[in-house]
Amino acid sequence: MDFTLIVTAFFLFMGCFLAVTGGIGVLRMPDFYTRLHPAGKSDTLAQISIMTGLIIYSGFTLVSAKLILIMLFLLFTAPTATHAVAKAAHVSGIKPWQSGEPRR
Repeated sequence: MDFTLIVTAFFLFMGCFLAVTGGIGVLRMPDFYTRLHPAGKSDTLAQISIMTGLIIYSGFTLVSAKLILIMLFLLFTAPTATHAVAKAAHVSGIKPWQSGEPRR
């Protein structure tokens, strides 16, 4: 088995694992603000990990250059969008969860 296939499989597996754990984290968190954390962090890392695996698999071609541009776009826009959504929720009056309250 080729070394690039092993490294590609590792990055693809890691991306899938992060996506699944991020989805579980969204379901397990008690309120809107804490749900943003797994949605923003793990999904961004999952997408970047999957794209890295695809870049390694495709070799360094025009396809990998496009994937790198997509990765950079995601790296800058996903955390910014998460912050904007959290700020909009705060401005609209959504209160954070307090210990002892039922989950929303």
